[in-house]
Amino acid sequence: MNRRAIATEGAPAAIGPYSQGIAAGDLLFTAGQLGIDPATGEFVAPDAAGQARRALQNVQAVVEAAGLTLDHVVKVTVFLADMDDFAAVNAVYAEFFGDAPPARSAVQVARLPLDGRVEIEAVAVRG
Repeated sequence: MNRRAIATEGAPAAIGPYSQGIAAGDLLFTAGQLGIDPATGEFVAPDAAGQARRALQNVQAVVEAAGLTLDHVVKVTVFLADMDDFAAVNAVYAEFFGDAPPARSAVQVARLPLDGRVEIEAVAVRG
């Protein structure tokens, strides 16, 4: 199997022993992305919608670093600190995906890294 790490300055650097993304064959797996500005290392907003927008931009940066686009994304998982933020995050999410959005799961978790409001990961397929 052909496996390679994907790295980009367009998304925050890893804060632990993991890659921003891993391309394995025709698949790309992104690490979970928070709503952090890669230039400052800080959350871009205190609210879930603002963090979701940046998290999706970070996912997009990793996907593009692998030579793909968001049209190649087939599955997304959204982790929420509070399910009450679902509607706001959903509205932002709709801005990034077209008429045939990828499959998606959204779950509330007890806590996210750095006390973020939203974390988003994706799986994309080449071809």
